[in-house]
Amino acid sequence: MSELPTLNAPHLTEADPEIATAVREEMQRQRDGLELIASENYTSAAVLEAAGTVFTNKYAEGYPGRRYYGGCEVTDVVENLARDRAKELFGAEHANVQPHAGSQANMAVFSSVLKPGDTFLAMDLAHGGHLTHGMHLNFSGQLYNAVHYGVREDDHRIDFDQVAALAKEHKPKLILAGASAYPREIEHGKFAEIAKEIGALFMVDMAHYSGLVAAKVHDDPVAVADFVTTTTHKTLRGPRSGIIMSREPFAKDVDKAVFPGMQGGPLVHVMAAKAVCFREAMQPSFKDYALQVIANAKALAETLTAGGVRISSGGTDNHLMLCDMTSIDLTGKIAEKALDAAGITVNKNMIPYDQRKPLDPSGIRLGTPALTTRGMKEAEMQNVGGWILEVLKHADDEATITRVRGEIAEFCLDYPVPGIG
Repeated sequence: MSELPTLNAPHLTEADPEIATAVREEMQRQRDGLELIASENYTSAAVLEAAGTVFTNKYAEGYPGRRYYGGCEVTDVVENLARDRAKELFGAEHANVQPHAGSQANMAVFSSVLKPGDTFLAMDLAHGGHLTHGMHLNFSGQLYNAVHYGVREDDHRIDFDQVAALAKEHKPKLILAGASAYPREIEHGKFAEIAKEIGALFMVDMAHYSGLVAAKVHDDPVAVADFVTTTTHKTLRGPRSGIIMSREPFAKDVDKAVFPGMQGGPLVHVMAAKAVCFREAMQPSFKDYALQVIANAKALAETLTAGGVRISSGGTDNHLMLCDMTSIDLTGKIAEKALDAAGITVNKNMIPYDQRKPLDPSGIRLGTPALTTRGMKEAEMQNVGGWILEVLKHADDEATITRVRGEIAEFCLDYPVPGIG
């Protein structure tokens, strides 16, 4: 194991050496390993700095020009910059940048247009949806009547015939598109047509692929949806948080749903970091990054397929892929543990029509946003894929895993993590 990185935080080091050590250990983990969790990325050093500013001291309930606390003049500047940049980046009529996370963003949209017991149509969690899309233990499944569509069994693509049939049968007030584990480009226009036909509102949760949308390399939902939510920390490469975009007629209800309906004061330091990330995403280099994310995902999927791993839907159009571990006589849980021991971080994940349980599923989910941020390209993805295959085929061989971990740590020295010296 390499030495712990230096932490430039003298006050933290003196006040709480235990936490300071934990920070250094996490810096080491991120620096020396391969981060392949599809929902994670590395922010720029500028985003990290913005999130660590004195704005963390400020309470700012309300909205710019209408606060319940004094001393918010500069906070108003920050929130207005974040809102204006979000609208410009995505071409949105209205943006609310206060939600603490994507789940809160979704909750706010639901509460602005749905009443308890109302029906909405969304993707099944077992087929790639999200907890907030109606999972029975989540608020979305407990407060509302969730009806779910899925993917076809033969090709693992969204079954639009099923979507249309369920929409006509159940007459949902809201149709929701978007997913957390779907490796193909989503055709938002088809959902919009179905919603229009039955008179439903249309919402898109693009948390996973919003960076690809911002770079204009993925089908754009903002032009066709009434509401679009997203996190800012995945392919968008910003701080951990969420935003809501909507058509102007829904703006007041959305804002009321966020505050005072759901949250108190926003996290001003995080809004500042969001503003920075939106500005970064407007730069021409961000499109190059997004294109590379997709190219890297395709290269990694091809390498794994050549090595005998079955990929859900046969490949990927975006930043992620679902790998069926039963195709090489493993389970997702075993694969995740073995890869983690080798310095490769992934997450176990159900695959469509999985016969196993959620905590011990058949698959793993992989994504390329973080490795692409470190500067890796297709050739490096072939190397990464080779290590993954080697570990998976020797999942119980401690010597192989130890050797691969050392090779990865050495490899990672050439690809620095932003913000980690």
